Amino acid sequence: MLYKNFILCFFVVCFMSCKEEMYLEKIEGKRIEINDSLVGVSKIEDFIKPYREHVNNTLDSVLAYSAGTYSKTDGDLNTAIGNLMADAVLEEANPVFESRTGKKINMVLLNHGGIRAILSKGNVTTRTAYEIMPFENSVVVASLKGTHINEMIAYLQKAKRAHPISGLSIKLNNNYELIEAKINDNAIDENKTYYVATNDYLYSGGDSMDFFQQSDSLYVLDYKIRNVLIDYFSKKDTINPVIDNRFIKTN
Repeated sequence: MLYKNFILCFFVVCFMSCKEEMYLEKIEGKRIEINDSLVGVSKIEDFIKPYREHVNNTLDSVLAYSAGTYSKTDGDLNTAIGNLMADAVLEEANPVFESRTGKKINMVLLNHGGIRAILSKGNVTTRTAYEIMPFENSVVVASLKGTHINEMIAYLQKAKRAHPISGLSIKLNNNYELIEAKINDNAIDENKTYYVATNDYLYSGGDSMDFFQQSDSLYVLDYKIRNVLIDYFSKKDTINPVIDNRFIKTN
């Protein structure tokens, strides 16, 4: 019995000793910067190279030519690049929407912050579309009553920002009070249903555009804004957007 107790105590002591030796007292981290100084693995590089070249060739394929350089900071309440994006969504998404529903998109509203790069003078490539719209946002169409369109206009009045629009025109006075608002040159009917193309981020309440939550129906087109731009650029020889009178403030 004494022998068994001795063996048991021996194993307990050994076990406790092992636990003490395995105890982790300190963890030290080291920041390793990923830059050109890191040596690549040749086998991995050789494997990746043809795929990288294919992607770069695709991204650098020329789609059109930009007559100038356009930035989202160029205008007050509307900008050339913002107008281009909104018009592109209307032009490219409307045939898709109409073929599926038999209805037409009445207007487009996007967000100023969604424009992430300038459109530079010169060749316009697939890479250009990725730079302007790097996000995965897709086109959706929301049905809104005229009363909710008026809420949208009130939002744009208050925001005083060049959120891209197409199909909608707004005229404000010097105090940002509404003078006139129309959709496709027609006065807004509060009882009419309008089909508004936007992106899924805004429909979900992004940029505090809560009026989209009043939508009666939502149509998901499975069409990324980036692909809209690529398709739009592919059909144009020269890109030359302008700042116009779609959203203005009079003096």
